[in-house]
Amino acid sequence: MKSGSRLEKLLNQGEFVVSGEIGPPKHANGEIIREHARKLKDYVDAANLTDNQTAIVRMSSIASAVHVMAEGLEPIVQMTVRDRNRIGIQSDLLGAYSLGVRNVLCLSGDHQSFGNHPTSKNVHDIDSIQLVKALKDMRDEKKFICGEEIKENEPRFFIGAVANPFGDPFEYRVLRLEKKINAGADFIQTQCIFDMERFEKWMEMVRERGLHKRAKIIAGLMPLKSHKAARYMQKYVSGMIVPDEIIERIEKADDPKAEGVELCVEQIKHLQKIEGVAGVHIMAVNWEEIIPTIVEKAGLYPRPKVL
Repeated sequence: MKSGSRLEKLLNQGEFVVSGEIGPPKHANGEIIREHARKLKDYVDAANLTDNQTAIVRMSSIASAVHVMAEGLEPIVQMTVRDRNRIGIQSDLLGAYSLGVRNVLCLSGDHQSFGNHPTSKNVHDIDSIQLVKALKDMRDEKKFICGEEIKENEPRFFIGAVANPFGDPFEYRVLRLEKKINAGADFIQTQCIFDMERFEKWMEMVRERGLHKRAKIIAGLMPLKSHKAARYMQKYVSGMIVPDEIIERIEKADDPKAEGVELCVEQIKHLQKIEGVAGVHIMAVNWEEIIPTIVEKAGLYPRPKVL
């Protein structure tokens, strides 16, 4: 065991894991986080706490993780390099570990122009691959980025990174994934998948390089509420491919939300058949309460126990 987290143990057992996502609020009341955690804890194996997603100021992912743990749900803390230099990042990681956090997902972070402080400065002292390497060195080498020894209680995280199978140039997407795994990523969460054919081609390249045996690939999914949301992602979200047939299916449905749930369930069942996919990550943006329904309909409830 690298961290001893529930997520790590279930993946090592060969279970098809389910993770969810909770977006912290734009205020200081943690009860909304706890409410989501209570609803999700029996239906997901761990939950991401996003780190100021879309560059909008929100409750910190680490503080949100404490609320989640208080309700009996295991957190995955997101950590971006956008907002912190290497001193702040390592300090926050030590603090998170001391509070009980065992899973960390390393990201670049959305550009500040998307958020509510567009004139703020991006930091990017290190990049997301260097962040993965820093976590691995803190854990396995007991060293800070500067090379100084961590003399006791090194933070032993289960290290995650993200991958986008849909960005261009397509042939380089697996090479970037391999860099993150070489740096020390233990698990990978992907961008939302709507183009299943392209994702399968990406997974073929992943298997050709044996990367699915070196890190656990968790496929990202987003249940759609409406065809307008799907069309917006198709047009304006970089690195996202939403086929026209999916948009048309949601648009023609009598109940678009129900159709979005059915589509997500179908995607999960398809992904379960793809060699190298170790689980799914359900990103129900501002719709966290639908995750239990999706998990049940997909036949993934009850969740497995750690042996």
